[in-house]
Amino acid sequence: MVLTALEKAGILVEALPYIKKFWGKIIVVKYGGHAMLNCELKQAVMTDLVLMKYVGMHPVVVHGGGPGISEMLKRLGRETSFVNGLRVTDAETMEVVEMVLGRLNKEIAALINRLGGKAVGLCGKDANLIAAVKKPGLVRLADGTTVEQDIGYVGQVVSINPELLFSVIRQGYIPVVAPIGLGAEGEGYNINADTVAGKIAEALGADKLIILTDVEGIMTEPGDKNSVISVLRREEVPALIASGKISGGMIPKLECCVAALDGGVKTAHILDGRIPHVILLEVFTDEGAGTMVIP
Repeated sequence: MVLTALEKAGILVEALPYIKKFWGKIIVVKYGGHAMLNCELKQAVMTDLVLMKYVGMHPVVVHGGGPGISEMLKRLGRETSFVNGLRVTDAETMEVVEMVLGRLNKEIAALINRLGGKAVGLCGKDANLIAAVKKPGLVRLADGTTVEQDIGYVGQVVSINPELLFSVIRQGYIPVVAPIGLGAEGEGYNINADTVAGKIAEALGADKLIILTDVEGIMTEPGDKNSVISVLRREEVPALIASGKISGGMIPKLECCVAALDGGVKTAHILDGRIPHVILLEVFTDEGAGTMVIP
């Protein structure tokens, strides 16, 4: 469909209040899922970020890389195992994690630069950006009790040092952050990217946290696209999880949104990254997209 000049003007007029509202605001985007694997979607996401920067917003990208890590481990003949969704990460696996995430980090930054933006690739080891400690692996047994299992170099965030990010943002760059934490002895830790995005959003006082996923949003009826909740209040989340309607990998994403709101982030969004320019749909239009979680 080709838009007329008048229709294009109408779109710009609709976007104007949102440009004004979010001018100068920090928006943290967790980039992952299918949007990382499809070249067309990847370019659409990065174009959205460049546009946001040019109209006065300050996007910050935190990316995952699970499929790439799994593929590389398979090529190296190494088995992958998970505990409660967390990859068991021994020393050799951690080397692969850092290698793959480092490559992806620079590829994302390079694509943003190629599209006319300015990006800098970072990880938690840069300027003590992400301080981390070893995360205990808790396994639930059939009788309901839990036991601790060593899952290696899997970390949890202790603190975020936002100084470097603020400096990069002030200089007109888009920070692209790989979720690798720094331990007290200089060791690296593999950290869930959703968690890192939420903690960075808190530390920066972000206006929005956006998590790109492979689903349409939070649904009251699992699998029913027509049951997507457009706006979800923070106090409604525990009951929704307890009902069993939210399960699997969506629970930690929703818990991440709640933690970010509790930490001062104004709104959190779970969006379908399979839709081209879904970030622009959420930020610049009246209809929005996916699920917005509010305090």
